[in-house]
Amino acid sequence: MSGAKLEIVRAGALTTIQDLGRFGHAALGVPRSGALDQPAHRLANRLVGNPDSAATLETTVNGVSVSATRTVTVAVTGAPAPVRVDGRPVAWAGAVRLPSGAVLEVGGATAGLRSYVAVSGGVAVAPVLGSRSTDLLSGLGPRPLANGDTLPVGEAPQVLPAAADIALWEAPPKELVLPVLLGPRDDWFTADGLRTLAAGRFSVSPNSNRIALRTEGPSLERAVLSELPSEGMVLGAIQVPPDGKPVVFLADCPTTGGYPVAGVVPQAHLAAAAQAVPGTPVRFVPVRRRRAR
Repeated sequence: MSGAKLEIVRAGALTTIQDLGRFGHAALGVPRSGALDQPAHRLANRLVGNPDSAATLETTVNGVSVSATRTVTVAVTGAPAPVRVDGRPVAWAGAVRLPSGAVLEVGGATAGLRSYVAVSGGVAVAPVLGSRSTDLLSGLGPRPLANGDTLPVGEAPQVLPAAADIALWEAPPKELVLPVLLGPRDDWFTADGLRTLAAGRFSVSPNSNRIALRTEGPSLERAVLSELPSEGMVLGAIQVPPDGKPVVFLADCPTTGGYPVAGVVPQAHLAAAAQAVPGTPVRFVPVRRRRAR
């Protein structure tokens, strides 16, 4: 442990601690959790010399402000936002020196929803079941952050990575296009219902969260109207509740569910869902398994 600490000056609408997730505990009913936009989380860590597995701060909509008790290196990625140190503009998606006592302010997202703040050494709260991630569904891991919270920081890397001329990152989507592997319960829907999934005009619902991206739009017509016993759920599952509107499960989703799953979005395509603001058009595209990979 480095002895450095981060103090949360302004927690924002929702700021949580996230890493790559909590694996291997689905049989106990424990979701995977972890950063919703994993490419942005990994990039932030790499900019400050951390391994991908180091914990970062995931902010929602209006950012966060933090200070450190020792000089550290920080980086902000994910949703583009104004970044300042003691009121002075600094680089977004770049390594930034944060002097002891100075305040790093990440403002409101100008596009997308979630920004990621990495600190050299990582946020070193105690892991729970192998992960430092906050799980909003089960309540495992640290609670969402509040003003005045103090977080330990791990040992900083001895050498920062060489500066890059460019950091590649995909901008928040103007239209969310999600490839879909149909099944396992696509036979619970009529042919018209599946055509609606593939051709319907959906949009991101304001009720979306870390558990699921909910949609607004047409309803999928069911062929089977009976109840389905609860069965295992996976990240990216497209569950269809009684109102017929598809729900895409994200990192904090339950490990079981009782509504039919019409298809699954491959994990590699879910990062864009983390940055899709309410009202973003959503298009589901059924694909062959080889093409999805």
